[in-house]
Amino acid sequence: MATSTALEFQNDRRGGIRAILAQSGSAGHPHVQALLMPQVLLHDLTDAVHAVCAVHGNHPCMIDYAMARGIQLETLPWLIRSSDAFAFERAFLANLTSAAGPLPSTPGQAQTDAALTQLRHTLEMLANSDRRGCATGAVSALILDWRSIRQVLDHAARRFGLLPAPGQMPEPLCDVEDDEASIGLARARGFGATQLLVQHRGLWDLLEARASARRG
Repeated sequence: MATSTALEFQNDRRGGIRAILAQSGSAGHPHVQALLMPQVLLHDLTDAVHAVCAVHGNHPCMIDYAMARGIQLETLPWLIRSSDAFAFERAFLANLTSAAGPLPSTPGQAQTDAALTQLRHTLEMLANSDRRGCATGAVSALILDWRSIRQVLDHAARRFGLLPAPGQMPEPLCDVEDDEASIGLARARGFGATQLLVQHRGLWDLLEARASARRG
């Protein structure tokens, strides 16, 4: 089996963060696909909305942490734009969570709360990494993967009687490669992106298990 460093380098050679996303993004997760089905249960959508809000609905978010940390000063204008755009996403998510109503009764709620807190903490650690490129890779992956998450949120909004507002997220930094980017920087971006997507897939795994538990 290839090492994580080797996998990061292979992913960079095949197209960078977009290649990592194609392999490990939320769009390919079975529970995300189930949540987008017309016949999805409202309890499952409600649970997903609350969980996404628990992970990404707080301020400061991981983008704000990366911006404040300032490991790559040249990326600050992009991080500021991303932070401003994600503030809009948080507002939409807050309204959606209110419209969704209370969490559905599910076994193991305390363990779920602990898992979501740990997931959020892991994202904050990525954003505060001293490894140059790690935070920007993670934020780029968040921007790209958010498109799939937004599809779930928009579907939930329509089911709960809200009009989905258009997203305003900027293009990810991985689309604006500079000529002086080193292999080390590319690897760090790949690491940050990979770890962000691992956390997102863990979130969908958790929600899938909770949906199964509710069905008995």
